[in-house]
Amino acid sequence: MKTRLLLLSVAAVGCLSLMVAAADWPQWRGPQRNGISQETGLLKEWPKDGPKQLWQVTDVGDGYSTPAVVGDRLYLLSNKGADDEFVQAREVKDGKQVWSTRLGKTGPNTGPQYPGARSTPTVDGDVLYALGSDGDLACVDTAKGEVRWHKNLRADFGGRPGKWAYAESPLIDGDVLVCTPGGAEATIVGLDKKTGGLLWKCAVQGGDEAAYASAIVVEVGGVRMYVQFLQKGLVGVEAKTGKFLWRYAQTAEGSPANIPTPVAYHDCVYSAAGKSGGGLVKLKGEKGGVTAEQVYFDKKLPTSIGGVVEVGGALYGTNSPDLICAEFLTGDVKWQDKSIGAGSVCYADGCLYIHGEDGQMALVEATPAAYHEKGRFTPPAQPKRGKTKAWAYPVVANGRLYVRDLGVLWCYDVKDASASK
Repeated sequence: MKTRLLLLSVAAVGCLSLMVAAADWPQWRGPQRNGISQETGLLKEWPKDGPKQLWQVTDVGDGYSTPAVVGDRLYLLSNKGADDEFVQAREVKDGKQVWSTRLGKTGPNTGPQYPGARSTPTVDGDVLYALGSDGDLACVDTAKGEVRWHKNLRADFGGRPGKWAYAESPLIDGDVLVCTPGGAEATIVGLDKKTGGLLWKCAVQGGDEAAYASAIVVEVGGVRMYVQFLQKGLVGVEAKTGKFLWRYAQTAEGSPANIPTPVAYHDCVYSAAGKSGGGLVKLKGEKGGVTAEQVYFDKKLPTSIGGVVEVGGALYGTNSPDLICAEFLTGDVKWQDKSIGAGSVCYADGCLYIHGEDGQMALVEATPAAYHEKGRFTPPAQPKRGKTKAWAYPVVANGRLYVRDLGVLWCYDVKDASASK
């Protein structure tokens, strides 16, 4: 995938400071936080039974976290029961555990179900940043798993998580760590990534609970900002100071759980939630501030937990039971197909990788012309999920596909051997 550039008046970038190789997947939704892998030379079609399985491990613990992959290590959050939520390092070659470090308890789940670890670690150089579902935020040494500093979003910042606990993956932007305690006093905070010290806090207008999305970086009209999807709506805050800039509430109305991370393209941001719909706002810089104006809103656009990706101006994502392709800037639907139903999506080398909520994996050509499926399979030894579903996002890194589910992690070789000859 071509590198994202700062085009026109806006750039949606995620953690450009992260020190990793181009094919690594160092954080939530990949190098740029947009679900896009930058590597090439991958299979454009899978064999009948799917790509070659390299390994499978069944001791990763519970939860819905996806791995961060850097070099020969992968990092993952998990939990064992309600008292032990932890971050762990494993070998890429075989999935064996290298170390495990406890973060705290599993967050109080006042909803009907789904307790467990949710967020993805953010790897930055020789440390990672992990947020447990109870609000335990830690900077951890990647070599041995030693904690360098620790904060708790509820105790230290008066945080108010949603009823399904914390699910955010920390954002690193230069020397700043951005996260979302929620609440009236420090809805969003900027911390010194080296010490955990408070740099600024934003009391979002009207107060707001933290939801379940993760913040992204957007720049428009010379204003660099952090865009986050909170319980009452999509908001933007100034990166330098944490000043509240704007709010868009339409995609949060009637939604008990705002989960998908927003996606930016040119000067627009797309957000969605399953019980509301998908909507686009156009951002405009005005006199040092920023305003957000709705371009479109439609309940039939992609809204599933599995998020969306933007590829070549096209928006791809699911709205149960269909996979949908729409024009990003207009919302016009180009095609939709039942495919494997609702699922989580990422993109690499011309194709969409979709992890269905029923556990299937599908490979689909990313083209607005028509739906072209290039393979599907179901990873073996599927776990017993009860009322839950396969919600973990797929990860493509260094020629490998990682698929996580409750207690299980699979690794597949998706590199095209003929491409290197």
